[in-house]
Amino acid sequence: MRANRSRDTGPEMALRRALHAQGLRYRLNARPLPQIRRTADIVFRSKRVAVFVDGCFWHGCPEHYRAPKANAQYWSAKVNRNVARDIQVDEILRDAGWVSVRVWEHEAIPSAVQKVTDALTDCSGSQEGR
Repeated sequence: MRANRSRDTGPEMALRRALHAQGLRYRLNARPLPQIRRTADIVFRSKRVAVFVDGCFWHGCPEHYRAPKANAQYWSAKVNRNVARDIQVDEILRDAGWVSVRVWEHEAIPSAVQKVTDALTDCSGSQEGR
C-alpha cells in the first residue's frame, strides 16, 4: 500500500499545472477549516473553494470502481466509509460557506479546470456583499 500516494498524484499534478497556467494561485493539501481533520488537495482560501481530486477506486467512482475479489468485505466497507466521509466533509464545508469541488481522477483536465473556475466565478459574486 506504500506505493499508493495520498498527495501529488498524476491527476492532481496535471490539474494543478493547468490551474497555475491560468494564473490561479492556491494552497496545497490544506485544511479548509481548522475544526475538520480532512485536507483538500487544492484550496482557494479567499474564495472559500476546496478542490478534492478523488481516485476511482478509493472513492467508489460509479463509472470505474470494481470491487476486488480478494477480501471483498473489507474493501467494500472501506470504500463505503470513504464515500460517507466525503459527503460529510462536503456538508460541513457547505454549512461553513465553502464550495467543495469534487473531481474524479479520470476526468479530462479541461473539464476539471472548468469545474474549478466555475466555482471560483460563482463564489466571487456571492462574496462581494460580505
